Amino acid sequence: MTPIPSQMRAIHLLSPGRATLASLPTPCPRSGAILIRILTVYVQSNTVDILNASHPLYELPYPVIPGTNAIGRVAALSPDTTAFKEGDLVLLDSFIRARDDPWNVQVLWGANAGITPASKEFLRGNWRDGCMAEYALAPLENVHGLDEMRLTGSPSNDGLGYTIPELLYLVSCIIVYGGLKGINLQPGERIIVTPATGASSGAAVAVAHAMGANVIAASRSDSKLATLKASIPTSPGRRPIETVVMADDVEKDTAALRAFGPVDAVIDMSPPAATGSQHIRSAVLALRAYGRVSLMGGRADESLPFSWLTVLANNLTIKGQFMFERKDVKELISLAESGLLKMGKEAGHEVEEFPLEKWEAAVDFAAKNAGHGKMTCIVP
Repeated sequence: MTPIPSQMRAIHLLSPGRATLASLPTPCPRSGAILIRILTVYVQSNTVDILNASHPLYELPYPVIPGTNAIGRVAALSPDTTAFKEGDLVLLDSFIRARDDPWNVQVLWGANAGITPASKEFLRGNWRDGCMAEYALAPLENVHGLDEMRLTGSPSNDGLGYTIPELLYLVSCIIVYGGLKGINLQPGERIIVTPATGASSGAAVAVAHAMGANVIAASRSDSKLATLKASIPTSPGRRPIETVVMADDVEKDTAALRAFGPVDAVIDMSPPAATGSQHIRSAVLALRAYGRVSLMGGRADESLPFSWLTVLANNLTIKGQFMFERKDVKELISLAESGLLKMGKEAGHEVEEFPLEKWEAAVDFAAKNAGHGKMTCIVP
C-alpha cells in the first residue's frame, strides 16, 4: 500500500457558501471507523444547495468536509475490523445511524445532520467530515466490499468491464432498492414507477427490471421515456419496459396505466416540484386490490392526493420509506455483480470526471446535468 501522508487535500466548508481547497490532517482509524483512500466521490445535483445551506436541513456543524457517497480503497484498518483488508475496493454509503438508537438518530454523511438535537450532536461529534478529500474516516457499517475482479475485470476473464467512476451508479440505486424491498416487490409482478426519468426515478426503473419485475415507467416527457427505455437492455423472453406519457388527466392516465394488465405495486419518486400533481393519484387508482405503494419522493403535500375510501376498499398498503436498510446495500451490490443490473456504457450512462482542484466546476456541472444515468464525480 502507498504510505499514508500526514496531510491530505480536502474541500473545507467553513460556513455556508464559503468553501476552499485546503491541506488538512489525515484522520486516523479508531474503533468502529476505518480509513479509506477516496478514488471517486459522487457529486449530486443538489451539492450546490448543500454547500450553500439553501435549506435548513443542509446546515452542518462548520467547519466540515462535505461529500456523501464514494468509491475507495481501504487504507488503514480499525482495531475491530474483521473482514476487510488494506487495498480492498469498497463503496461508502452516506446513511449513518447511531448504533444504540438507529431508529431515531439518523444522518446523511456530508449533507444532512438530521432533524433531532441528538442526531445533530451525533454528526458533530463523530462524522462531521465527509468524502470530498483524498482520505475519509468511515463508519465500518457504511463500508461495503466490492468484487473488483468481477465488476472491473475484462469480459474475457468473466469481468463486467466497468470503470471505477461508473460504479457510482450504485449510489443512485441503493435508495430506490430500499423502497422496492420495503414493499416486497417480487419477480413477475407489475410495478408503476412515477415519475420515471430523473436520476433516482430512472434508477428505480432499472433496479425493478433487474429484480425481475414488469415495469411501467410513467412520466410527462415522451422523449425522455424513450431514452430511458432504450438504456435498459432486455434479454430474450423478458417483457420490455412499458411507458406511459402522463397527461395530468386522472381518468385518462389511470386507464393508460391499467392497459398493460393488473398492477401490483407503485413507487413514487416525486421531487418537491411535483407537489400537487395528480400522477400518484392515477397510479394508485390503477392498482389491483391488495396492491402496495412506496412513497419515497420529496413532495410537500399536507395530505395524500388519493382518497381514504380508495385505500380502504381495495385493501391497499401505503408505506413511507426513508432511505434503506444495511442489508439492502449488500443485496443491491450482489445484483450488480450478477450482471442483472446494467451500468456503464452498455446502459448509456455518462460520467463526467473532475480533479479535486476543479471542485467548483464539478458542482456547477452536476447542477446543470441531472438525469438518469448522468453522473458527475470528483477524482482526488
